[in-house]
Formats: sequence, C-alpha cells, structure tokens
Amino acid sequence: MTTATEPWGETVSVEFEEGIAWVTLNRPDKRNAMNPTLNTEMCRVLDHLEADPRCRVLVLTGAGESFSAGMDLKEYFRDVEATGDLALQYKVRRESNEWQWRRLAYFPKPTIAMVNGWCFGGAFTPLVACDLAIADETAKFGLSEVNWGIPPGSVVTKALAATVPQRDALYFIMTGETFDGARAAQMRLVNEAVPAERLRERTRELATRLAGLNPVVLHSAKVGYRFAAEMSWSQSEDYLYAKLDQTRALDTDHGREKGLSQFLDDKSYRPGLGAFDPSKDPAKR
Repeated sequence: MTTATEPWGETVSVEFEEGIAWVTLNRPDKRNAMNPTLNTEMCRVLDHLEADPRCRVLVLTGAGESFSAGMDLKEYFRDVEATGDLALQYKVRRESNEWQWRRLAYFPKPTIAMVNGWCFGGAFTPLVACDLAIADETAKFGLSEVNWGIPPGSVVTKALAATVPQRDALYFIMTGETFDGARAAQMRLVNEAVPAERLRERTRELATRLAGLNPVVLHSAKVGYRFAAEMSWSQSEDYLYAKLDQTRALDTDHGREKGLSQFLDDKSYRPGLGAFDPSKDPAKR
C-alpha cells in the first residue's frame, strides 16, 4: 500500500492499494465533522483521483471511530454566518454540495462508502451518493436535527427518499432516534452490515472485484442508472441506448465483442452457471 501526500490537505488522506483509493475524512477529534476546509479539500481530491490511474475504485471512510458526524455546526454554520458575507456563504454551500452529492454521485469510477462508526446528519449525503455501502453492524446512524429545532439540512432528506422506504425515512427524520448498521442494511441504506473486524476486508473484496471490471462499461452502467431513475420510460429508452452506443465507441478494450464471443462462440462463459462444460451442451448431444 502506498500513501500519497499530494494534493491532499490536513483534513483528507488518501492511500492507494492495488487499484483502490482509500479516501479518509481525517478529523478524528471532531468525529470527522465536515467543515469548509474539508469540503474544499475533498473537491480537490476528487478532481485528482478522476484522472489518477492508481484509482480504479474509490472507497470513502473516516479516521478513527467515525465515518462522519455530519456538518461542523460551528465552522460551517455559525462562523461563516457571523461574517455576514453572502458570497462566502454561497461558496461554502456550493463546495459542500459539489463533492458530497454532484461530483461523488457521478464520479466516473465506482465508489464505496465504508461506514466504520458514527454517521449523522449531513454525512447521509455522501453515504448515499456513493454507489455502494458497507457498514460496521454496530455503526451508529442518526438524523438528530429535529431535536435542535431544525429539519435535516441540504439534500439529506432527498438522499433518504432515494434509498430508504417512506415509513423508515419519516420515522427517523421525525423522531431523531438513532439506529445501528444492522438496521441500516435491513432498510437498504447500506448494502450490507458486517462485524467491525470484517469491515475493511469485506470492503476490499468488493472494491477488488469492481477494480477488475471494464471501467468504461461500469461508468456507463452507474451513470445510466442515476439519470434513468429520474426520467420517463421513453426518455430512458432513448438515453440508455445512446449510452450503450457511446460505451462501444469509447471502450478500447472491446468488452462487448469479447463477451459475446465467449458466450456464443467458444462458450467459455455462462452467467450465473459457472464454467461451461462442453459435454453438457445440448447442441452437441
């Protein structure tokens, strides 16, 4: 595993391991609460990793015992608002949403959230923006804003609506109660929850599998899903066929042709059925 110091800053660290970029929110003394400095650095990190060949899959996690406690209430809200500078407030909001939602959701490479502890409030946005998520089964999740007299901020509610059934979403939004990683998996906020000692290993297994797949096809598949989810059926049909054609034009590895050949010609692959056994081919009996 190699560790890079450029162009990361004081609140984000990045390690590379066999095609995986482990991106760590690094404010453990603040439970990795996201302040303006961290948001700026994460924008820079995503800019860099988009073109870094060492990154085929991005894993987002937190230093210490937390994924992230959400937004830093003092630095992100009180300190910025105290300046009275509207331009600064807009900039801080823009950079926050830029990496937590826009850039992360449509990042050209697969993304996995590894939830290793506290995940509260604003942290739900980057969690949901990642393509997949694995959590410690004892990780602590919560939307506690209602207890402070405010609704969940930014697009947190949208993130819940995009992933969690209505009854679960409204229950936790309206009560402010916490829940663990096992419950998060049960209501599909994360793909699965595993014991803490298995978290990194399981995340690595999944990331390694994704890193070995065709990157052009993966990008088209994930982005196609994201956009189609908000389109009509007719719009989706046109868009997804266009993405299919675009994939064939951009894929220098010619994955479609190779896949069809393996399936139809040399019969070396049968999805879901394991290795092909020529002696059991009905066409040759």
